Amino acid sequence: MSVPALNRAPDAVTTRVTAPGSRRRPDIEGLRAVAALLIAVYHIWFGTVSGGVDVFLLLTGFLITGSLVRAMERDGRVDLAAFWTKLVKRLFPAGAVVLGAVLLMAYAYFPRSQWTTVIDDVWAAALYYGNWHLALGSVDYMAENSAASPVQHFWSLAVQGQFYLLWPLLVCGAALLAVRLGRSARRGAAVAVGTVFAVSFGYSLWITATAPVWAYFDTGARLWELALGGLLALFVHRVDLPGWARTVAGWAGLAALVLCGLVIGDSLPYPGYASLWPTLAALLIILAGAGTAANGRLSANRLLGARPLTWLGGHAYTLFLWHWPVLVLHLELTGLERPTPGGGLLVLGVSFAAALATSWMVDGGVSRATRRLRTPAWSLAAGVLFVVPVLVAGSLWAQSIERDRQLRTELSSNPLAYPGAAVHLDQDLARNLPSLPVYPDTTTVARDTIDQTRACNALIDQTEVVTCEFGDPRSDYTIALVGSSHVRHWFQALETLADQHGWRLVTMTKNACQFSSGEQRYRGEVFTECAQWNDGVMAALDELEPDTVFTLASLTSVRSGPEEHVPEGFVERWRQLDARGIDVVAVRDTPRFSFRVPDCTDRNHRSECSEPASHSMAERAPYLELDDVPANTRFLDMTGYLCQDDVCHGVIGNQLVYYDTNHFSYSFSQSLAAVMEPYLLEAAGRAPEAELTLAEAALSPEEAAEAAREHDGSS
Repeated sequence: MSVPALNRAPDAVTTRVTAPGSRRRPDIEGLRAVAALLIAVYHIWFGTVSGGVDVFLLLTGFLITGSLVRAMERDGRVDLAAFWTKLVKRLFPAGAVVLGAVLLMAYAYFPRSQWTTVIDDVWAAALYYGNWHLALGSVDYMAENSAASPVQHFWSLAVQGQFYLLWPLLVCGAALLAVRLGRSARRGAAVAVGTVFAVSFGYSLWITATAPVWAYFDTGARLWELALGGLLALFVHRVDLPGWARTVAGWAGLAALVLCGLVIGDSLPYPGYASLWPTLAALLIILAGAGTAANGRLSANRLLGARPLTWLGGHAYTLFLWHWPVLVLHLELTGLERPTPGGGLLVLGVSFAAALATSWMVDGGVSRATRRLRTPAWSLAAGVLFVVPVLVAGSLWAQSIERDRQLRTELSSNPLAYPGAAVHLDQDLARNLPSLPVYPDTTTVARDTIDQTRACNALIDQTEVVTCEFGDPRSDYTIALVGSSHVRHWFQALETLADQHGWRLVTMTKNACQFSSGEQRYRGEVFTECAQWNDGVMAALDELEPDTVFTLASLTSVRSGPEEHVPEGFVERWRQLDARGIDVVAVRDTPRFSFRVPDCTDRNHRSECSEPASHSMAERAPYLELDDVPANTRFLDMTGYLCQDDVCHGVIGNQLVYYDTNHFSYSFSQSLAAVMEPYLLEAAGRAPEAELTLAEAALSPEEAAEAAREHDGSS
């Protein structure tokens, strides 16, 4: 059997774009060009869904399925080894070139805090599991402040790569079975592809409604788009529309596709029903060009088949690969959230130039040099030769980062060099503290912090209460840590105190969910999972019967949101615990920054990584205005150790305070134990007079501010 040669794009397997019949379809190459341009334009200037990726997925299914079925009808078999290895040879080199460039770009221009993430993302993209890598990251609320990955767009290539592994087995297997049962290969393939379409589409509707962020990257939720293209390939030869219908269908499909991003944007959950818009638009365009008649002079398909668009379609793959990392680099260098009109044109121009250079290097260099090496082994080697250096470079870089992290860990073992919040307990230490590299290392602080409590925390879509116990299980004093991520980030401080004083610590936390009796919302929707979790927490507390619950006293918010306040549901929970004989230590919420603190410390002097307290906090703790606080509740305000003179700092005592914009790093949280100890001992009724003098030894906010000014002046 003669296996069709591969196209330049990841959504085709033929060197010429052809329909399942014999007539050449240059309009499909033009359709690919339009899809690539829409993706780039909407990403660069609007930051929304364009529908272009959906078109690529449909075309992948259309061209691959048609090619496989024709081969089965013609030869009765498909050389799968040749099929897969030629795909590797055609797809891997260009992708590897871009991934290698991203590694260099990240090293040269990105802050250290993003290095580890970039390496992990490049590995996932190179090995075609990038969609699952992003899906897993997307459900982690604690990591949602992460910067956009420069290879995020590789998720769709991962979906297609997984499709390339599955589809030949499915289509060829179904075709062979059909032939043995006395049916045609095309009918067998149609049954299999149709079944996949129905199951995947139903699953897509369900998962998009229940977990839309996960669904966006889920192969199962996208497979129906490829299957729809497959069904079109199997039946398009039966379609022969009259001239007027061709014209209407072609222009309607093209107009709908161009307007997709404007109409849908980010307003509807995706993929789900919304993704029918671009896929059906592409389907109309393909049907408009089907049949034996030539496309009319005024038809959209004739426009799509024009030489400029078909030429651009030949570079659609590399344009798609380059536009996103170039955009991310532009935003990194300019500090903008969205390019200006001129900046966007620059991004598009650089992306196109890089795409042409990559196409020339891969198609004009690699393909030409290996054109006589047609065996599967040589094809595989030609593709892998590009990917291996990228993986090796990423691995060596990761090892270098790990060595630096270990060095900082060794330095941090000296509490006089890295006191964190404890710097406020010693005026001489605050004044004479040497300026050392911040700890934890910004490259790994987010991962290391999240991993410490990942298994002991309920995710956004979970309703069950996840509990973990620390300290002495036989202790006569039990403290429960209950609430959202802004309660969770006090864990290391409480664990340190529990170990020191022989307490029993039990954690009950859930992402984005406050310990409150009131209705809560998440991303604009009623947070029903949070309400169910709260009910479960109350039942768990009834069974646990802790001495004290440690939770939030207020909610801070960035300047654009509501002012720091105490939700009524908080007070109601305190009353309910009072009725159960459980004490409450309610801690004031912590500041929120308008920037990622690790990024700032990598780019600037640490003194510049500060934010006015008024950006997220009220001038006076709002719970002080309450007149109905139950007797069981005590308040804890650590603001004086985080902010001085109405300025909140990102680095304190040489320690990185936050791993993102508003959550403590694990190390700084641990350092807070020293300043919290006397207050918690008092709340627990276990503080003798001698121990209470520790609180008096702590610097006041005014004294801390003076010490900080003297320290900045000396350094």
